Amino acid sequence: MRGPFSYRSAILVLLLGVFTYLYGLDSRFAPKNGDEYPYMHIVRMTANTGNWLPLQSEMEGLKNTKPPLIFWQGLVSTQWANDWSLLNLRWPGVFYTGLTAFFLFLAVRRFSGNAKTGILASLVWLSFFATYRYGRPFLTDPPEVFWISLPFMALLYWGKAAFDSKFLFPLFAGICLGFALLAKSFAYIVPASFALVLYYWRWRQWSIPKTLMQDFYKLCVVGLLALAVFALWFALDPYPEAIWKEFVLGENAGKFDARSTNYLLDLLSGGDSIWMLLLTTLANAGLFSFVLISTLWQCWRERRFLTMEESLLLLLVMAFFIVFTLPSQRSGRYLLPVMPALAALIALRWERLPLWGFRIALILQMIILVALSWIGSRLQLSVLISEAGSWTYSYGHWLLMGGSVLLALAGLLKKDLCKTAALATCFLSYCALNSSLSPLEGQLGRYSPAVIEQVQGKDLWIPCDYRAKDEEYRLLLPGGRLHGYLASEAGEVAQLSANYPLVLVQAPLGVKPQVCDSCQILGQRMEMRARHSNEEIIEILKGNIAKHLFVNEFLIATPVVNSAALLDSKDACR
Repeated sequence: MRGPFSYRSAILVLLLGVFTYLYGLDSRFAPKNGDEYPYMHIVRMTANTGNWLPLQSEMEGLKNTKPPLIFWQGLVSTQWANDWSLLNLRWPGVFYTGLTAFFLFLAVRRFSGNAKTGILASLVWLSFFATYRYGRPFLTDPPEVFWISLPFMALLYWGKAAFDSKFLFPLFAGICLGFALLAKSFAYIVPASFALVLYYWRWRQWSIPKTLMQDFYKLCVVGLLALAVFALWFALDPYPEAIWKEFVLGENAGKFDARSTNYLLDLLSGGDSIWMLLLTTLANAGLFSFVLISTLWQCWRERRFLTMEESLLLLLVMAFFIVFTLPSQRSGRYLLPVMPALAALIALRWERLPLWGFRIALILQMIILVALSWIGSRLQLSVLISEAGSWTYSYGHWLLMGGSVLLALAGLLKKDLCKTAALATCFLSYCALNSSLSPLEGQLGRYSPAVIEQVQGKDLWIPCDYRAKDEEYRLLLPGGRLHGYLASEAGEVAQLSANYPLVLVQAPLGVKPQVCDSCQILGQRMEMRARHSNEEIIEILKGNIAKHLFVNEFLIATPVVNSAALLDSKDACR
């Protein structure tokens, strides 16, 4: 059980972590969730009205899909969609993530008495793949995690003063949780309140009478104040009945409907079972999943000797886990607010943790890095790329890949370096993932300014495999009026050319689409495919990467005359 964490290592890994979260922030291929596109759509449509409320959307049933705080954030960061870019939409989320890491550092440093442990807790949390995946894109998770975590970190920071506070802390906690509800869902008041009950109960040495006499009114104040902040949405929106129907009944109450045959069966088996919830919660740690498992196992073995702070951290995790077993739709994403607590537990036990969890992390990192290097080299040497350009990496990319593999290998061979190397290589793996797709962020994956100029103000049909996918194409072809057709039809060039006046079609690499005599190819770019058949996956594993992983996309002008019927047809992006 080796692996001391020095201040020098802490500073170096911290700088690496900051760079990792900023690198490729505006990338279309950054790890994310598909919800980003609908949220972008709601921001853009709401900005067009010039009003904060009601939220606007062209997607049926997805107007009030989330409370307005995240959308107001997008309105401000993009200057009401006048400065529309992924960077402007995403940087507030990264800022929230940074704030969470900072306050986690303050809390752990305070109760542990060690600044190094506080830094380590923040770095471990940032190294979790779920933090990286959901803490950067334009999603509700960064503000939700911050506002829910803040009251619990305050209790750990101030300790007795916060627990005994009769007015200030309940007021602070109520406002914080209210902002969390206004960012995500009123349903989070249940696990948050349950966790607070357990916190106060544990602080009163498990005495129910003391908890009821001294703290019950505080819990009521916190809950009522949080719900009052959330209720501002109903008070300010001119159509509160739509919020009740779409958000309360559809988005929240609907999660208690049986997913298959009955509720009990869903609880114990299937993709939404309690066991899957446990696995996906552990998987939130990503490459550090086995480190987390070893930490929890060590906490269980030493349960009689846990400190007060360790007990409180585990109670927070337990409260959220128990509550989120109740909905029939169960997801580890719902437990993102407790991941800082789990990171703090890892940091507190860092030097006593066994090496096997870190070694597994290093092996997984090496597999990822070697696989990315192999794929990248095959693509760079491939001749079937695109007429738009070649797949070329900079020298910096190969230095990153080589240095990352060497650091992971050194961690496996040197016991004293194992834990620090595993933490640092987590961030390097995320950088490598972004860098491996960097050629598509340049000329190879974008249309030329001349092509963009030709589509200004024109109706253009694009392939859609996800709702609001057109929001991504608005970044590629700004100024065009976009309409969607099913992405499964993108290869049917003859049919698309006969139906639409201006259309994007796709063809395998090295294949130029056969278009009609009066049709004209205006431009092309390379795109990465999103979905593959089992046969195609097998072919990719055999080395036919470029052939199945990517396609060329062509912008074609046809003699078809635009019509009102064509414009009124169903949009596949909606």
